[in-house]
Amino acid sequence: MKEIVTVQVGGFANFVGSHFWNFQDELLGLASDPSGDPVFKNDALNMDVLYRTGETQQGTLTYTPRLLSVNFQGSLGSMSSFGTLYNEVASTPPDVLTWTGNVSTHACEPRKRNLFLQRLYEEEQDSLTQENAVNGGKNKPQREIEDEDIVEVLENGVQYWTDFSKVHYHPQSLYEMSGLWVGVQEFDSYGIGRDTSWALREEISERLRFFVEECDHIQGFQFIVNDSGGFSSVGADFLENIADEYTNTPVLLYAVKDPGSHMVPKSQKQVVSKNLHDAISFSRLSSFCKLIVPVGLPSLRRTSTFLCVEDEKPYHCSAVYASALHAISLPFRMEPLGPSADSCYFSGAVDIRGVVEILAGQARQNRVTILDVAMPAPSLTGKQVEQSFLGNLQTLTPEISEDVEDLQAVESMTIHGALGSGGHRAPVSEVKDMVRAAYENATTRPRFCNLSVALCPLPIPLPFPKIFGNLVGQHGELLGSPVDSPLRGSLDVHSIPLAARLRSSSAVLPFLENRLGNIRRLGIQQGAAGAEIVRNLGYGKDELEDMGETLSKMVLELDPYSQMSSDSD
Repeated sequence: MKEIVTVQVGGFANFVGSHFWNFQDELLGLASDPSGDPVFKNDALNMDVLYRTGETQQGTLTYTPRLLSVNFQGSLGSMSSFGTLYNEVASTPPDVLTWTGNVSTHACEPRKRNLFLQRLYEEEQDSLTQENAVNGGKNKPQREIEDEDIVEVLENGVQYWTDFSKVHYHPQSLYEMSGLWVGVQEFDSYGIGRDTSWALREEISERLRFFVEECDHIQGFQFIVNDSGGFSSVGADFLENIADEYTNTPVLLYAVKDPGSHMVPKSQKQVVSKNLHDAISFSRLSSFCKLIVPVGLPSLRRTSTFLCVEDEKPYHCSAVYASALHAISLPFRMEPLGPSADSCYFSGAVDIRGVVEILAGQARQNRVTILDVAMPAPSLTGKQVEQSFLGNLQTLTPEISEDVEDLQAVESMTIHGALGSGGHRAPVSEVKDMVRAAYENATTRPRFCNLSVALCPLPIPLPFPKIFGNLVGQHGELLGSPVDSPLRGSLDVHSIPLAARLRSSSAVLPFLENRLGNIRRLGIQQGAAGAEIVRNLGYGKDELEDMGETLSKMVLELDPYSQMSSDSD
């Protein structure tokens, strides 16, 4: 077993992470449910890769994510930074020996739990009440909280990522940045984050060290960071520290953006600042990881004809991105089989280092990859199924070219829970044959495609948003005619088949060229419009030229004849 340590930095990164961990918690619950679907009851996935065992002060065993979450103070909503499993030690202000006057303490009321969190709390209390009843205690009747009410509250009232989290966290997992309160300070520029991260670097690193030192054979870091505002700078400095301290441990980095960060600024100065931020942020983040995946479209409304996503709700958008990340992570926790062994539950186990070598370690050393998803994935039935399956994969990476023929492209794809004839789960072998046939008949095909397949679908937990359209059935099957309800959620759809793909392709060139062009035009050129902004960020011209050189090499790797790769202005 090779462990993964997950890091989430920033508000939207934690929204994505909250859905991701809800999926894992749902899998654990379904696996232990005596009346659950047998497809979830197998040892195909080793959850110890993502989770750690522990023990509370009372001797209760715990099983919590191997996770470090970084965000503002006050960003946890009604949840304590100690989590919910461990006793919180009340902090007392230190005595100030030089002060002889009166001291008063001002404390605000804790945020109340929403209906979903109330229900979770009551269910946990019920188990304790039942134990007391065995010992002579009495059960107190609780007001029943209906699923429909919970769904309605979440659809209209999610403010924090903890509002829809059903997971217990270890106290070391939840780090709130000292002195930075949610909604109080501006944290929308790279420079602000840079000033902040240096002061917090050791505290954050100590938290990470706690999880890493528990690992016997760490396979890598799964790192999700906000690629907007000050958190991208905090993430870059943290990544630099990881690169120094854990030199041989690969980092798979997801640089995520919510739709709101794509809004066009009002003034020309803000436009220049945003474009420079994007260029500097990407250059810095990509320097400290083995593989970077830009994630986040200006709108998800057209991603799939079967989804109805409200872009203005991070709760909605993050669910789509988390679903794709879940699929990509499945091969990392499949138990490796021998060369002649086979399994009816899964195929294609590979760790983070293996995926990095597939995508970035070939003849072309490209570490910027595109993320695609088919959600839900279509059934393996009907005419031209191969073409429709590949055609349903839609990109989640912004600013890329469509229909690019790249003979050097390489891919790593995961398909899980695919449906075959009669709505039954398609056997692993059938899925592999279908994908092979699809690429053989495609007009453009990659140089190499690593395929991982799992029989287990994506479970849809109760706090998942209502983003499915009226053509999606209970098990993610695509219906021939719409049902009455225009929007469907966890009460209507219990699981879905899903396909996700990472691809190293020259289709990402526009993304890279935009950032290279902006850093040269706005920051390096004589009389550049962003020269003052760069100085305020604390970067000199030499540092900016180094960033430009880094981006230029990325462009050159994908297009040796690109005019953008030239150093000339």
